[in-house]
Amino acid sequence: MCSRFFFSLLFASACAAQQPAVSDHDMSKMQHSHTHDGFMQGGMHHAIAQGVALDAQSDENSHTITLRVGPVNLPANTSHMKMPQPPDLVWTIPMTGWLLAYHPKLVDAAGNSVPGVVLHHVAFWNENRSDFLCPNKEEHIFGAGGELTDWTQIPGFGYRVEKGDQIRVETMIHNPTATSYEKVFLEISIPYLDDATPAPVKNFYPAWMDVASCGNSGYDLPPGPSKKVGSVPVKYSGILLGVGGHMHDYGRQLTLEDSGAKEPIALLPAKTDEQGHLISIPVVTFFQTGGYHFAAGDKLTITATYNNRTGKLLRDGAMGIVVGYFVPQDLAALNSLRHAPSSSPQAHLSHSNER
Repeated sequence: MCSRFFFSLLFASACAAQQPAVSDHDMSKMQHSHTHDGFMQGGMHHAIAQGVALDAQSDENSHTITLRVGPVNLPANTSHMKMPQPPDLVWTIPMTGWLLAYHPKLVDAAGNSVPGVVLHHVAFWNENRSDFLCPNKEEHIFGAGGELTDWTQIPGFGYRVEKGDQIRVETMIHNPTATSYEKVFLEISIPYLDDATPAPVKNFYPAWMDVASCGNSGYDLPPGPSKKVGSVPVKYSGILLGVGGHMHDYGRQLTLEDSGAKEPIALLPAKTDEQGHLISIPVVTFFQTGGYHFAAGDKLTITATYNNRTGKLLRDGAMGIVVGYFVPQDLAALNSLRHAPSSSPQAHLSHSNER
């Protein structure tokens, strides 16, 4: 089961059926359909789920964009390694302005709710921007796991986008339940603001602080207690509005520390059930008191602790990521991280359907 992905308080297409599951032996021969080594699926190999499309609808009255990824079929008791996975899809931003929040849910073709546990995870990457902590990566603007936690709006802040920006959508599915589901869609509702002068909100930037530093996030989880530590340098002064986290089953705690402070920035103990399945990770917020201040030159250290009770090594069984929103002291400092998107054979979708 995936972790509670991120933070509810702070950020509080009829097509062909999916391919059937294949054997581990066959899977090892199949090239992963995603060409970018990103947070979600770098290094793993999967069959491609056929007929999966990305649809976008815009409601100008409510200023809401709804993205819909699917359909996918989910046979019971099928791991993410055996499940054919959706290809990367790219959404082209239709306007200049700000994205304010992300509200994910899973439904079937009739609109009935589908349990979130079948979503292993989804991630949005802005192909027109580099990450301010790890510029070797694209900017990771949204993610969700099986708990489908909302990234709710922070009053007075938004994520700045430019018309034509390309947002790559990576999705991974599985079905650990005894029930099969057919023609499932992932829907994400995104409220937005159009461009205006003066700006109605301040710009924030997603901050992904990873035990893998600036490498691929997944790593092998050894049996028993374990600890993994990583660090990233801070290149820009500013404030952190708050943090949540992402771990996998058997996670114990995430810790975020700043070399410029004596006390940890945040301790995030994981809540698990009796079997060690992760239920939630808490949220720590700072925006009520003006934010947690970083200085250029500081080093952030991230520590993830686990206790794997299975008695065996779990391949790619762990991640340790602290996630937050960052506001730079110099609002123009991060402008240089914009760039043209890299060429890619993946599907692109223009936002052409207006209600």
